[in-house]
Amino acid sequence: MIITKKKDSKDFLESVKKHKKMFLMGCSECASLCGTGSDEAIQEMKEMLEADGKEVLGSMVPKTGCQVLGTKKELKAYKEALDEADCVVAMSCGAGTQAAVELFDDKAVYPSNDSMFLGNMTRFQMFDERCSLCGECIIDKTAGICPVTNCPKGLLNGPCGGMTDGNCEVSSDIKCVWVKIYERQKKLDSLDEMKETIEAKDWSASQKPRIISTRDKDKEKAAK
Repeated sequence: MIITKKKDSKDFLESVKKHKKMFLMGCSECASLCGTGSDEAIQEMKEMLEADGKEVLGSMVPKTGCQVLGTKKELKAYKEALDEADCVVAMSCGAGTQAAVELFDDKAVYPSNDSMFLGNMTRFQMFDERCSLCGECIIDKTAGICPVTNCPKGLLNGPCGGMTDGNCEVSSDIKCVWVKIYERQKKLDSLDEMKETIEAKDWSASQKPRIISTRDKDKEKAAK
């Protein structure tokens, strides 16, 4: 899931200072789990904006904020409020904000959140970064644990010489990911796999912007 955090309230209010009438859009998936795009978060945003002299004409929490076509259908019920609003506040990730930009090409769109990383929820609204979206996954070689993300140096073959007592040299509070990989490989009786050197990654797979289609018809066209 995409992990987001709320922008500083003063900075956000400064960004929307020239607008008076607002429409708020959350997201029922990632942003809701982060507490940044849920119904509760929208209510808090509404109260903050109104206290600043703004008028919130309406709000909604789309099923998936970054799904352009689905969100467009859901927004039909809010046409009157949207027509009157002079800006839209996107309470989702950066992808959701840009979906709103695509949907409202005649209105200003402002993000209320900062997009942080792709992560896992470990406890309620507690998140760990787990994936760097590098485009060439190698965790089949590292017992399902990603060294690209979990090692501050991104070492594909480790540990480095700075590891001490199983902990990372960057921070003694962090267990070395290569120790984690070793322990899991040992548990799976597959330590021999650690003897193999992982080749340098093809970073061209992460060049931006990327466009991928998983539709079978498009795959067939690409093959031709």
